Amino acid sequence: MKIAVINEVSASNKNADIVNALHKTTDAKVLNVGMKGPEQVPSLTYIHTSYMAAILLNTGCCDFVVGGCGTGQGFMNGVLNFPKVVCGLIVEPLDAWLFSQINGGNCVSLPLNKGYGWAGNIELEYIFEKLFADPKGAGYPKERAESQAQSREILAEISKITHKDLIDILKASDPGILKAIAGSEDFMEALKDGKESAKAVFELLEKMK
Repeated sequence: MKIAVINEVSASNKNADIVNALHKTTDAKVLNVGMKGPEQVPSLTYIHTSYMAAILLNTGCCDFVVGGCGTGQGFMNGVLNFPKVVCGLIVEPLDAWLFSQINGGNCVSLPLNKGYGWAGNIELEYIFEKLFADPKGAGYPKERAESQAQSREILAEISKITHKDLIDILKASDPGILKAIAGSEDFMEALKDGKESAKAVFELLEKMK
């Protein structure tokens, strides 16, 4: 399993906490492709990181994204504008487990400034333990599992209807946003090492540099 960690500027000082917590609680390969500190260039907002998350998920360069922002609301709203992304706002470990079991998503948004206090790094470990504890989509309560699976399938079909192809979205996007994304070396490296579906996106972004 590949998990991409994508921090934006306001919460970039929490990047090490997130990566360390994932290493302690999972055996996944962690792709740390966002900001690692506030001085890093280019400076990325949750607008940029939502694009990055959607690109990595849609091209198969990662299986799961851990993102967020100050409150978690901005990144969540940003990334849900893209196809094939199922994101949940995760505040506590129970949120993480229920999101995994009921929604079976591929992306989480964390509030990394609001409420992030003493032992916040430990709270992240508990969140990730519950998020990846059981096979996703098993359902809760169990008697609701079939209905919940049907709802996930319906939402996936709605997403196909309501979203354009990712390449079309990128071509219609603000070039300034794409230029900033293309300036993130770790992100571009992850995209370059991706599957065949990542090549067209990589080439498009390379032209933005």
